[in-house]
Order: sequence, then structure tokens, then C-alpha cells
Amino acid sequence: MNIPSNLKYTKTHEWIRVEGNNAFVGITDFAQGELGDVVFVEIETVGEMLAKGAAFGTIEAVKTVSDSFMPVSGKVLEKNPKIDLSPDVINKDAYGDGWLIKIEITNASELSELLTPEQYQVQIG
Repeated sequence: MNIPSNLKYTKTHEWIRVEGNNAFVGITDFAQGELGDVVFVEIETVGEMLAKGAAFGTIEAVKTVSDSFMPVSGKVLEKNPKIDLSPDVINKDAYGDGWLIKIEITNASELSELLTPEQYQVQIG
């Protein structure tokens, strides 16, 4: 299982990569594996301020539909345009080209509440 050491994780299987005051958010390799083949992603929260834990979009896979949640509070700056054209990029490259949203972090102290790679590995077994 791929769990990059430069990311933080949520108990709901999102990852966050912080770059200054902004961050990229996606779902983990474990989550995409559990979902199966991703066929559609709906994110209609661009421009909105969302609290930590708020749903920012949904991912539709062959097996199910799943909400995606904000790892920290922030403003949704953009949606990854690649996931509109090819949602399966999430299955192929969950931590790279398969990112979901870019956010502006509004409460950086919430980052300390997220899971380290080691803690996330323990959670998923």
C-alpha cells in the first residue's frame, strides 16, 4: 500500500499536501482501491469556504458513491480539471495527477490534528 511520507491523512481517507498557505487534497490509494473504478467526480464547492470535516464533493465509482471531506478548514480554490476528462486518473495516480481540489488553508492549527503516515497505516491495517 502506497502511503507517501510527505502527506497528512484523515480518518475518512483523504490526504493533504501543504504548499505554503495552500494545499492539494485527494483520496488515498487505499480509498480508491476500496471504491473501485472511478467513473465520475462531482465538485461544486469551488469558491466556497468550508469547515474541516465538511463534504466538498462526491466520487462515483462502479460499486458506490462516496463523499469527500475537507481535512482542514479552507476556501476551495480550484478543482482538478483532469478528473473531469478522465476520472480514472484517481485510480491510476491517487497522490499525483489524481488530486481533487486545491484549497487555501484558513486554520493551519488543524493540520496537527491529522494523521501521520504511520498513524494512517495503523488505521488501515
